[in-house]
Amino acid sequence: MEEIKRIGVLTSGGDAPGMNAAIRAVTRAGIRNNLEVFGIRRGYQGMIDGDIFKLKSNSVSGIIQQGGTILQTARCKDFYTEEGRKKAYKQLKEHQIDAVIVIGGDGSFTGATIMSKEYDIPFVGIPGTIDNDLYGTDYTIGYDTALNTVVSAVDKIRDTASSHNRIFFVEVMGKEAGFVALRSGIASGAEGILIPEVKGQFDKLRQLLAERGNKNKSSIILVAEGDDEGRAIDIAAMTQKEFPQFDIRTTILGHVQRGGSPSAFDRVTASRLGVAAVEALLDDQKSIMVGLANNEVVHVPLNKTVKLHKDVNRELLELADFLI
Repeated sequence: MEEIKRIGVLTSGGDAPGMNAAIRAVTRAGIRNNLEVFGIRRGYQGMIDGDIFKLKSNSVSGIIQQGGTILQTARCKDFYTEEGRKKAYKQLKEHQIDAVIVIGGDGSFTGATIMSKEYDIPFVGIPGTIDNDLYGTDYTIGYDTALNTVVSAVDKIRDTASSHNRIFFVEVMGKEAGFVALRSGIASGAEGILIPEVKGQFDKLRQLLAERGNKNKSSIILVAEGDDEGRAIDIAAMTQKEFPQFDIRTTILGHVQRGGSPSAFDRVTASRLGVAAVEALLDDQKSIMVGLANNEVVHVPLNKTVKLHKDVNRELLELADFLI
């Protein structure tokens, strides 16, 4: 590859707490290695539109504790087209950007993989998603903060549930993966956890509630939004129909899980991966994701991160069953 002198950095897809910490690390690591660093606003849409500006060390001062992303993010349909990617490449050339670091999830990495093949430009991915569903890394940026947000909310819901002997169905994010629901469910002592990876969980929940009978006891049931039985409100309605004697409520946590100041773990993880991404480019790496495996930085081909499936921890599933 030609010598890299200028790099771009963008955030794409759903925002996640800790993205700003990653932007900060990429910027300062780049400058320390005598690179010019450019921020690309609004993800791939900003790349197409040429919404690109130079980042300096003081540009990223005071952002490590902020949630969201100072570069903003968007989902860009135009980037799925050859014409859109051609426009994006033209903008990169006009700004003399030699390589791009993408902070995002599988959709963002898919776009990076395609463009890297079409135009032979180095892309390095940093995993940023609260879902923690990317193959090749133990943790993604934002996952730990989202877990703490869910646990804090469930603790509060449990207070009111106990006061009224109610059953609360609490829906958390996870359209295709139950990582947030499973780990936060264990941490909050939920009496039931429903996730897409495990089938037939409503039957187990039905048995649990039947055994409970008319006892005055509150319960928290955590539901990943992508569960095959339906959304939390649907499952709550089915449960109420079968057990009319129970006082049932539903809470959808929604986008509150994406916001907030990142945890110390997410800040450190984002900082490590931001520096590692710059070092990977300087080491002539391309089309890879930098991740964490056994607390060590690893390089994973981008095509593997989007093609291979990351399964939930079976030990945690057994633990959840054991403790309920």
